[in-house]
Amino acid sequence: MKRGFGSDNHSGVSPEVLQAIADANSEHALAYGDDEYCARTAQLFKQTFGQQASVYFVFNGTGANVLNIDAMCRSHNAVVCADTAHINVDECGAPQRIVGCKLLTVATPDGKLTPELVRTQLHGFGFEHHSQPRAISITQSTELGTLYTIEEIRALADLAHSYDMYLHIDGARLANAAVALGCTFKEMTTDAGVDCLSFGGTKNGLLMGESAVILNPALDVELKYRRKQMGQLCSKMRFVAVQFETYLRETPGEKPLWRRNAEHSNRMAQLLLNELKTSLPQVKVMYPVQVNSVFADLPRPVWTALQQECFFYDWSESGIDPKSGAPTDVVRWMCSFDTTEEDIHLFVNALKRHLV
Repeated sequence: MKRGFGSDNHSGVSPEVLQAIADANSEHALAYGDDEYCARTAQLFKQTFGQQASVYFVFNGTGANVLNIDAMCRSHNAVVCADTAHINVDECGAPQRIVGCKLLTVATPDGKLTPELVRTQLHGFGFEHHSQPRAISITQSTELGTLYTIEEIRALADLAHSYDMYLHIDGARLANAAVALGCTFKEMTTDAGVDCLSFGGTKNGLLMGESAVILNPALDVELKYRRKQMGQLCSKMRFVAVQFETYLRETPGEKPLWRRNAEHSNRMAQLLLNELKTSLPQVKVMYPVQVNSVFADLPRPVWTALQQECFFYDWSESGIDPKSGAPTDVVRWMCSFDTTEEDIHLFVNALKRHLV
């Protein structure tokens, strides 16, 4: 597959990450996380998110989300989330099957929960016939490419804590969000009252592996056993840890890898947006372009023809604009850390041909 705009999961791996993996391959190391690489990287997570933070490396984002939900909930509990949330749409019911809890989904116009929307689900406490709300889960950036401000995150954390609940962030694209907001990871999570976090890097230059980061020590109870039961304990864990070490490491006079990659992919999305505004103003962009995704409304014959030249996903399975209720055909174009300006120009030129 040539470079396209289907997903930042389709991109390759940062050369720095591949080199770090190769370097870690030179000697033997203890298995299951009892090695120097995991120890160093765990300390790096504490420097990044706060000294109370603990990290559990897993194979994928679903594993990180489910492990976090398992830390917060029992089978009689419920998680409030947007109806577009990855845990609701794209994880094949993993939280429900593995944890056994219920998801209370809320329709949103832009992928973002608000305290007012969450409150519609906060009832039935103490009623034994009703799944007990125990957690709120948000995605930063959202599945629609929109962003929560730090103040919005803090408001949701305050609401959760006032009901003796927890706040979880699915942060598969947390780096893109931090770059867009101009903040640190800690400011957007720990300092805002977040209790636990799924922190990803695969979409931003890592090879594989994600992490569940526990920010509230009260949740850090026997998670190593639960991770094992979920099939998420990697034997040669150093090859996951060394990727995050390379990703997060601060070097004097140089931006960390996570920032360089996220800045580039965000910048490519802005370039795509500007190209559309300049040369194809008839293309309707559906949501604010805040990170590395562009959602557009295109006639179906146009995007199906364009897909033959460059792969991307159609996004609106219902065919209905969530804002107006009008029929629509929404597609998603994702930029990656290795998207080039030439990729953007070639893609826009191809789109022009199909719109004529």
